[in-house]
Formats: sequence, structure tokens, C-alpha cells
Amino acid sequence: MTRAALPRRLLAEYLGSAFLAAVVVGSGIAAQELSPGNTGLELLENAVVTGAGLFALILMFASVSGAHFNPVVSLVDAFFGGISWRDVAGYIPAQIAGCVTGAIAANIMFSLPVVSLSTHHRASGPHLLSELIATVGLLLVIFSLARTERSSVAPGAVAAYITAAYFFCSSTSFANPAITIGRMLSNSFAGIAPASAPGFILAQLIGAAVAVVVIRGLFPGLDASEAEHLFTPASEGGEGQA
Repeated sequence: MTRAALPRRLLAEYLGSAFLAAVVVGSGIAAQELSPGNTGLELLENAVVTGAGLFALILMFASVSGAHFNPVVSLVDAFFGGISWRDVAGYIPAQIAGCVTGAIAANIMFSLPVVSLSTHHRASGPHLLSELIATVGLLLVIFSLARTERSSVAPGAVAAYITAAYFFCSSTSFANPAITIGRMLSNSFAGIAPASAPGFILAQLIGAAVAVVVIRGLFPGLDASEAEHLFTPASEGGEGQA
């Protein structure tokens, strides 16, 4: 199966990440405006919209780039041989640029300042542990489905996991360094203070390393050919989504 040319894949990662950030930040702003002072309802609205949007975005872009939208997914996929490290060097900047663009677009859509740095501090010990666990769980969902030949359900499974993790993780499960950077730029319900972001990103990277060890232990037979089919394969892409 021939993979799409790298420029096309990078465009897909940029656009997918931009839409994802717009979904996350935009729904956070909308929830804050629609349900002011009701944190539980705000979180529910933000979580449901994020899960629904993620499901659609995976289906939209998986056939081109694999729809990673997340540096830790790209890093672990490269570790198992699904994509090259050269691809990762392009994917990660595209994902970060996309998330920044999407967050800015969300601010503009809701008549907020183009960039408004968040004051929502989150970097407590429990929050950082939560991010580590959220990241491990996300990667286990993705790679366990690949190993057990259930890639066709990956879009729904990933969306369902992220929706659930908004509630069972005290950090509300960012589990994505690129979206963490984007969410710094909106002082809204979905935002994160710049001072908290480095701790979140470090926890996510540690979570990725832990996930590699766990995946190796659970699925010792995972090889490059399986990693290339993390998600539903299509005519031009050997990869899937995340």
C-alpha cells in the first residue's frame, strides 16, 4: 500500500490539528458562555464536543497522514517502525503549528482577543500524574487495537477514551503536547497557564516512554508491519489515526 507524499501528510496533520484545537478551545469557550459557573456542565459540554469532533477528524484525515494530531503518537509509532523518524521531524512542527492556529481561530470566532494567555494553573502533582496516566491509556488504546486487528474501531475507541478521560483524569486529559501548547493561547475554560505547560508536556513524554514498555510487555510481537496499520488502512496510507 503506497503512502501519501510527505507534503500531503504534513498538510493533513496541520489541518487536523488545527480543527482539533478549534474544537477543544471553541467548545470550552462556548461551554463557559452557555453554562457560567456550572463547572460540571461546562466539562460535560467540552468533553462531548471534543469526543465527537475527534471521531470525525480521524475519519477525515486518517487515509492521508494517519491522523496522529499528537506528537506522542507520532513518536511511539516511529519507535515501533510505523513511520520514519524523518516523518516525525515534519509531523511534530505541523501538529504544533496546527494547534496554535486552531486556538487562535477559536478565540476569533468568539470575539475574544486573538491571543489571550491562559491564567488557568494546573501543574500540581495530581495533575501531572493524571497526564501521565491519560497518555499511557491513549497509547494503549491505539496500539492494542492494532495488535489485535481491530483497527476499524480505532476512531470510535479513541474518541470514547478521550471523552471518558475528561472526567476520570483530574487534568481533564490533554495527553498531547501540541494541544497543550495551543491551549495556552486562550484564557478560557479549556486553557492552561504557560507556567503549567512544561510540566504537562514532560508528563506526557514520560507517559509515552511508559507506554512503550507496557506495549512491549503486552504485545511482544508488534512489528513495523502492524504499526503501519494502527488505524483503518486506506488506498494511499498505510497508517491510521490517533
